[in-house]
Amino acid sequence: MAAQKIIIDTDPGIDDAMAIHQAFADSRLEVVGLTTIFGNVYLEQATRNSLWLVEHGAYECTVASGAENPIFQKMNIPSFHVHGKQGFGEMTEINPIRKADPRPAHIYLSETIRANTGQIILCPIGPLSNIANLLDYDPKITNHIKKLVIMGGAVHVPGNVTTYAEANFWNDPHAADKVLGANWEIDLIGLDVTSNIQFSLDVFAQGAKSSPRIGGFIRDISKFYIDFYKQVIGKPVCLMHDPAAILAITDPDIFTFQKEPLSVILKGEKVGNSFVSENLERRPVNVAVSVDAEAAQRQFLSIFSKADSAYKKRLNS
Repeated sequence: MAAQKIIIDTDPGIDDAMAIHQAFADSRLEVVGLTTIFGNVYLEQATRNSLWLVEHGAYECTVASGAENPIFQKMNIPSFHVHGKQGFGEMTEINPIRKADPRPAHIYLSETIRANTGQIILCPIGPLSNIANLLDYDPKITNHIKKLVIMGGAVHVPGNVTTYAEANFWNDPHAADKVLGANWEIDLIGLDVTSNIQFSLDVFAQGAKSSPRIGGFIRDISKFYIDFYKQVIGKPVCLMHDPAAILAITDPDIFTFQKEPLSVILKGEKVGNSFVSENLERRPVNVAVSVDAEAAQRQFLSIFSKADSAYKKRLNS
């Protein structure tokens, strides 16, 4: 069976780096490109970090830089306290040689998705500004994409940046509402499930043992992430938000979904809140509502056990 083609829209970010290396290591996926967005870091850092990850993994894919700001509201300060000043925990030397594609992300997405009609799954794991810009630029793109698998939102559970809002939707609620209201298939992997996938440092140590290069990098940056969560939830674990979205593409059976039309609150105390909409003209979203967390951990470790061998194969090809 041919590998599933995906494009990851990303703001790396520690868990973004985990998700991207997870996708690079999984033979069931072909990562066609990475498009970058502000969020965990500023856009320039997100593009640099994405280029570095491609080099670190010896992976051949395009990196295209996207939106610097939300489509309407003022930009929030990046979450450096969660991901580190440069996005990768304590790591500061991030100097890729590669350059980004000259096309803005929304144009790259339009041209690439149309050139592969019905084949590409778009996986946004940051704020949805690039995807909203894509809809404005090419409204009929909904006819050409296979589906979206989005990490974002908190439909039936509290948020993580406010009581009401998950970070990606909070960072650009207008974009999130626009994307959720478009006529395309969406699987939403939000805090309803990602908060239940909690990995300790021991999990990353296992990954590092089997794949010292790739797994060792993930183990090293995870320490900063775990330290943050220890302060927030009182346990030495981190929540695996973005890797869950990749797992939802490769292993959807470990999730339970229910169909619900969604909207996003655009202002006030509850800004960024995703809720079941009364607007029945909205196409229902496949909302992940439960996950087999043990299966998620097993699958994550299984993929990372092969990460270095996949890297060496690419390096020598």
